[in-house]
Amino acid sequence: MSPAQFFKCLSDDTRLRCVTLLQKEGKLCVCELTAALALSQPKISRHLASLRQCGLLLDSRDGQWVYYQINPKLADWTAPLLKHALAAAELTEVFKADWERLQQMNNRPDTLMCC
Repeated sequence: MSPAQFFKCLSDDTRLRCVTLLQKEGKLCVCELTAALALSQPKISRHLASLRQCGLLLDSRDGQWVYYQINPKLADWTAPLLKHALAAAELTEVFKADWERLQQMNNRPDTLMCC
């Protein structure tokens, strides 16, 4: 992935919000991202597909559930950028609200299969 592709993938607000939550949490189910961002499942899925197609995310299935995580095989130069993006995002009210909604979500996949 070139730097231009990397930044293009993150240039959308919804995609950046997904990636920052994934950077903080490690792995999330589509339903968790939908609840955290307070957006529709089709919108979240479309953005996750875009991030997967550019190679930034990987998906995995566990039965009927689809989980996403940041691709661990990204170029080394991407790690500090993602780390700094998360640090900056954590200071914003949008991220704080997303994080709070995620933490308050009932029936998260790790406790009860929700999606």
